[in-house]
Amino acid sequence: MIEGWLTDEQAVMLAAAAERCPPDGEIVEIGSFRGKSTIVLATHAPEGVAVVAIDPHAGNDRGPQEIDGYAAEAASDRAAFERNLVDAGVRHRVRHVARFSADAHSDVHGEIDVLFIDGAHRYGPARADIRDWGGRVTDGGTMLIHDSFSSIGVTLAIGRELVVGGRFRYVGRSRSLAEYRADLSGAGTRARLANAGRQLLQGGWFVRNVALKVFLTAGGRPLLRLLRLPIPDWPY
Repeated sequence: MIEGWLTDEQAVMLAAAAERCPPDGEIVEIGSFRGKSTIVLATHAPEGVAVVAIDPHAGNDRGPQEIDGYAAEAASDRAAFERNLVDAGVRHRVRHVARFSADAHSDVHGEIDVLFIDGAHRYGPARADIRDWGGRVTDGGTMLIHDSFSSIGVTLAIGRELVVGGRFRYVGRSRSLAEYRADLSGAGTRARLANAGRQLLQGGWFVRNVALKVFLTAGGRPLLRLLRLPIPDWPY
């Protein structure tokens, strides 16, 4: 089993997006970790589709509560990424770009048909990924964002770039994996307001996730064990 935070239902969403990619199209992933999502995208992409995985494997933004200081794990993450792609039989389909996403634009040429963002979760980098890489998604293309309405930084970035935006239509989500389609341009004010409303309706789920994270971070697990209650997963 490959380590990662992608649920089975979320993998189905990624697979469907990859399958919709035109045969001569391009899929870009920001944040690969050990290759779980990369394998889903590469396995389901039509022949001829370029799959680009952008991840420096630098030991930062590694996972929940793992923002920095994981340099020792970086080499093992990179080795596991390579090994998992080989074992899945998709290594030849994936071009790995070992750079931070902000520095990798020159490594991807042309428009993007499917963009999957699971990179840095802080507001600044998350907003830059949505704004700059999202701006390269072709008209009608798909953008998927992990930890939407869960991570505070990612959710604030969505609010700034997408809730009030006029290009990406919110399609739906599987837990924290949100799907957007670049087909809202020209739809009019009413459609944009409806699109904003559908995203704002996720606010209750966002508040629930933040409260759960605060509870777990503050040491709530021992209390749940004492009460013999199930310990929930970190929300993703």
